[in-house]
Amino acid sequence: MRNKKLLFFVLLFFIFSDFYVEVSRGQNTGKTEVNVGVVTDVGTTYSNVAMLCIAMSVADFYSSHPQYQTRLVLNVSDSKNDVVGAAAAALELIKNKQVKVILGPWTSMQAHFLIEIGQKSRVPIVSYSATSPSLTSLHSPYFFRATYEDSSQVNSIKAIIKLFGWREVVPVYIDNSFGEGIMPRLTDALQEINVRIPYRSVIVLNATDQEISVELLKMMNMPTRVFIVHMYSSLASRVFIKAKEIGLMKPGYVWILTNGVTDVLSSINETDIKAMEGVLGIKTYIRRSEDLDKFRSRWKMTFPHMELNVYGLWAYDATTALALAIEAAGTNNLNFSNVNPGRNVSELEALGLSQYGPKLQQTLSAVQFTGLAGDFRLINGQLQPSVFEIVNVVGAGERSIGFWTEENGLVKNLDQQTSRMGTLSTWQDHLKNIIWPGEANSVPKGWEIPTNGKKLRIGVPKRTGYTDLVKVTRDPSTNKTEFTGFCIDFFVAVIKEMPYDVSYEFESFEKPDGTPAGNYNDLVQQVYLGRYDAVVGDTTILANRSSYVDFTFPFIKSGVGLIVPMEDAVKRDMFSIFKPLSLELWLTSLLFFFLVGCTVWVLEHRVNPDFCGDPQYQASTILWFAFSIMVFAPRERVLSFGARILVVTWYFMVLVLTQSYTASLASLLTSQQLNPTITSMSSLLQRGETVGYQRTSFILGKLIERGFPPSNLVPFDTAEECNEILEKGRKKRKAESLQLSWKYHT
Repeated sequence: MRNKKLLFFVLLFFIFSDFYVEVSRGQNTGKTEVNVGVVTDVGTTYSNVAMLCIAMSVADFYSSHPQYQTRLVLNVSDSKNDVVGAAAAALELIKNKQVKVILGPWTSMQAHFLIEIGQKSRVPIVSYSATSPSLTSLHSPYFFRATYEDSSQVNSIKAIIKLFGWREVVPVYIDNSFGEGIMPRLTDALQEINVRIPYRSVIVLNATDQEISVELLKMMNMPTRVFIVHMYSSLASRVFIKAKEIGLMKPGYVWILTNGVTDVLSSINETDIKAMEGVLGIKTYIRRSEDLDKFRSRWKMTFPHMELNVYGLWAYDATTALALAIEAAGTNNLNFSNVNPGRNVSELEALGLSQYGPKLQQTLSAVQFTGLAGDFRLINGQLQPSVFEIVNVVGAGERSIGFWTEENGLVKNLDQQTSRMGTLSTWQDHLKNIIWPGEANSVPKGWEIPTNGKKLRIGVPKRTGYTDLVKVTRDPSTNKTEFTGFCIDFFVAVIKEMPYDVSYEFESFEKPDGTPAGNYNDLVQQVYLGRYDAVVGDTTILANRSSYVDFTFPFIKSGVGLIVPMEDAVKRDMFSIFKPLSLELWLTSLLFFFLVGCTVWVLEHRVNPDFCGDPQYQASTILWFAFSIMVFAPRERVLSFGARILVVTWYFMVLVLTQSYTASLASLLTSQQLNPTITSMSSLLQRGETVGYQRTSFILGKLIERGFPPSNLVPFDTAEECNEILEKGRKKRKAESLQLSWKYHT
């Protein structure tokens, strides 16, 4: 640690030496120096990056603005990675160095104390890394956040969860003000889309590996599979190493990182990043610019072994903003108003009040420029983001899969317009391809019964017949039970369509010898008793069953039906040719044949020789003419107009009559008019008939309720057995019918 600190100060020495040498050459030395305090955790990697960026910002700014009358003088004080240390460092800077503004500190907890000190002494506090939303609640006009508040990324997290339709999430966060600060806004955002938070996993910063494992095991035994991680990168690395060891990085899990980890992902070692493979992350989006590219090139050339991150860019821009604000505020009233030395006051009260603070607070609020991290403009004392980048951790790095903007939500590219997407757009329309944990390509459902927890036990009825709906078979070689049938297929299809995974196992409701362990009432009773979690099969919804279990909506129409012998309503014999027409129609037709023949004779016998002759001949002609019309044209010609009209009309009537007769006779001889011999259970009961019923069915109870004696009830299991008992009943009725006929004849 001592060597790291030495290296750090050596680097700063060279930077400031180069800066002051450059300023002193040919420059007017009559510049007003303004003391600026820097509170940071000296010697840490993130602090080294930020301090180097601050020093480079000072050098770059005054080399490009040599005409400015003010010069920032940096006074660094070590907060020693401690809250009290940060407060002591700030007190020391204000009391001994009389700094006019303080850059830092690094953490939100440290910033909380410094904000109170700055408020008391009117010294502005400008932080480039304290992101907790809880700091805003202090309502201090002397606190400026030159970074993004953590809650600003909540809407992007909400958009991701809504896009994939996950219904439950578990936040995993560090147990301090940084971790807790985001929770109120995150909870509200998730409630807006009806997403539950069944559990919150809180991990302390100095948690041991054992404590982390215990907390992860709790999460593993819960059904929720979507986790939102908000903590420091050092703790997140340890959490994901343990998560991978335990099995929380397998297919089916979803991890979403906030920018607290994603923004510094490049500084995490390769082994720790590989443990995060498949994780989604919200990352601060920094738009590329010529100045930024040049700065990155300088950084790589000067510090090839240090990774530049977004906090370094914010530190650079915050320093530039301070230089502009101090130049705008001028150099008047750079002193502190001292308290009466005779009074017995605390060390905090002894600091006095900065006369320069109010003016600097106004100018700092009005600073606007384009920095390395983008547009720098403080609204309500903090930067306002409008874009976040969505990344996917793959291998030892990250891959951009999309962006979130206030205007368009989730998009693949910043120039993409969501208004052009239809309402039925899929997640692939908003984000690029994602590699999920366990290298899974399918979207996790976000919820499942833990594999190491309790599986749903599904009871299945054991049937020996009618197995189209449910069939249970056992392989004698492997002793493995297979479950098939329409009900099983339907259940499996429903499980696949559910928005979360459900672990289940089928259990056959049978005795050790393979026979059914009871009827369907007994099977349903097992759900009530807790042996089974559910039953899948052809189970009929009955009132007595519904009193202690719940049923789904029926997917097959059910009811009570009768299988009874059928008899033909038409008896076929030698007189069947007369049955198509009724007796009245036969007599009416014969009458009209005779009347038509007589009418034609009356109209024709005076003028037509074919209708003349002796009375016997004329009578035979009338009958011949009338009935021959049905099959062929008669040889007698019709001469009178009236007779011709009558004959044509009669031809039409005969055609209709013959066609109707032909159709009715064909139907009578070729089709059967079957009617059931028994139409109700009441008639069965009255006649004392033997009744068959399907074994294990609820029909037995219904028959006994209706009054059928058990001696008249015969069970069957298969369709073959059903046909057999029906055949026996038919033979029995036939024998009884013959016996009754013999008695009648004798």
